Amino acid sequence: MINSESILVLQLVTGGAFGGNRGARPVPPEKGVFPLDHLHECDLEKKDYLNCLKYGGHLSEKCRQFSKKYLECRMEKNLMAKQDMSELGFAEKSEMESSQAKGSIKNE
Repeated sequence: MINSESILVLQLVTGGAFGGNRGARPVPPEKGVFPLDHLHECDLEKKDYLNCLKYGGHLSEKCRQFSKKYLECRMEKNLMAKQDMSELGFAEKSEMESSQAKGSIKNE
C-alpha cells in the first residue's frame, strides 16, 4: 500500500516534487541563444523578412537578402555575437555569382 510517506520518498529520489534533476547542469547550444529584441530595435527588418516568407510561398531562398539585413541589424544592436556573414551562409556577391554560373552550366 502506498502512503504519503512513500510518495515523499519517491519524490525526493526522482528529483523533487515537480520532477527534474536539480543537480544536473544544463548545457547551452553552441548557436541560437541570444537576447530577445525587447526594445524592438530590429522589428522593421524582421517584418520585412516574415512578409517575404509569407508572400513568397515560405521559400527562404527567395528572402535571403531580408534574412541577411535582419542578422546584420541584430549584430549592430548587440543582440547577437558579431560574425562574418560567410560563417552564417552568406557568400560574397562574386562567390554567389560564380557558383550560380557553375550550377547553370551543369544543368545544360
